[in-house]
Formats: sequence, structure tokens, C-alpha cells
Amino acid sequence: MRNNWVATGATFALTAVVLGAFAAHALEKNLTSHLLDVFKTGAYYQMVHALALMFVGQRMEARRQNGPLRAACILFTVGIVVFSGSLYLLASTGQLRLGAITPLGGLCFIAGWCCVILGEIGPSIHSDD
Repeated sequence: MRNNWVATGATFALTAVVLGAFAAHALEKNLTSHLLDVFKTGAYYQMVHALALMFVGQRMEARRQNGPLRAACILFTVGIVVFSGSLYLLASTGQLRLGAITPLGGLCFIAGWCCVILGEIGPSIHSDD
């Protein structure tokens, strides 16, 4: 069975590596140290949640009631786009107003982790869990 969440997570992980390398080599001379740190924070959180997306995508296959895990995948995806995306744009454009939407992505990450907890304490396929 094809697992689109794992593929989505792997794509986000790949782009986190590419963007992190881009920041380290191409942006280092063009950004202040603060803005470079902002960009790297975006790449870090993208990688962490890309790996989480891959993990949760795999766990969905083992759980009967996977609604909360599916919600977690959606929230992690939105969180990556909003949180990391806003930090990338903020760092590369210097438009500090973009930082106003960053917390919305962070809230998606928090809600996603809450959904993982709910998904894991719910019933599973195996009766001995």
C-alpha cells in the first residue's frame, strides 16, 4: 500500500536539507547572523516535523481508529508550510511582519502532537495493546 504521508514527509525532509545547505553556503554572506538563525530555525523545525510526519504516517497503518493520526499529519503539514515557510520568507526578505503568522504554524505543531497522543491512546488493531 502506498503511503502518501511518508512520501510527503520525505519530501519535506529533502527540502529541509536542501534549504539548510542553501542557508549555510549561499545565504551566509547575504544575511545578518540573526536572519540566518531564523532561516536555520525554519529548516530545523521542518526536518523535525518531516520525520514526525513519516513516523505518524507509518503508525496510521497499525491503528484502527486513525482519525487523530490523520489530523496530526495534516496539522504537521500545515505547520511546516506556515511556520517554516514564514521564517524562510522573513529571513530572505527582511519583512518582519511575516513573523506575525509564524505562531499559527507553531500552534499547528502543538495541535498535531496532541493528535498523536490521542491517536496512540485510542483502540488499535491488536486486542492486546
